[in-house]
Amino acid sequence: MPLRELLDPQGKAVESSLNKLGFHASHVRIGKHITLKIEAASKEAATAQVEEACKKLLHNPVMEYYEFVIVE
Repeated sequence: MPLRELLDPQGKAVESSLNKLGFHASHVRIGKHITLKIEAASKEAATAQVEEACKKLLHNPVMEYYEFVIVE
């Protein structure tokens, strides 16, 4: 997701359109969703792998933050 401090033009455009359609939306943010299938010995090992992938490749720390969920 874009950092909360940064303007999100896509989010603003969607928010405006939703409101024009009668939805009372605010604080709309547009980001990306990535799904990974990781094979690991434990939930902790999977968490470590995903953290490393995010830090090394999947997110831009200057503009984005990330969060993830491990599902077994």
